[in-house]
Amino acid sequence: MSNDEFCGLRRAADYQFGGGGGTALFAGADALDVTHTSSGRPRQVHATDGRIATYGDDGRFRLGLAGGSRLLDAFDGPRHRVVVGDESEPFIREGRNAFAKFVQSADSALRPGDEALVVHEDGYLLAVGRAELPGSGMDDFETGMAVKVRQGAEN
Repeated sequence: MSNDEFCGLRRAADYQFGGGGGTALFAGADALDVTHTSSGRPRQVHATDGRIATYGDDGRFRLGLAGGSRLLDAFDGPRHRVVVGDESEPFIREGRNAFAKFVQSADSALRPGDEALVVHEDGYLLAVGRAELPGSGMDDFETGMAVKVRQGAEN
């Protein structure tokens, strides 16, 4: 990966996830493997621990479990987090969606369409996905999907 490409990916991650997002996701640039589209645009970023992210056509990252784990370690709660309890843990871990009924708390800055880290109340990562509801209202809703899970911890 060229230095310019690396800087561009870090800048995009900082914009999407806030300051420090690029550093958290792309630490150890030498060990990262970037696949490209036929036109040469970065597509997926992998590391030894798995897929960090897919870089979409819209310029936004879709997190993989490895990328979610890196953000979880880098940012203090509640940043990017949706917290659930024991009742829904096995389902979310399998890759099923997180429903508002089971959300205990969420980052109030989350907006629909943002990448979200679904974590257990004890703090470990269960899944990564896309927020479907605003974080400020996730724990207020009794019905509806809170997070469309893309990858569970067991997948």
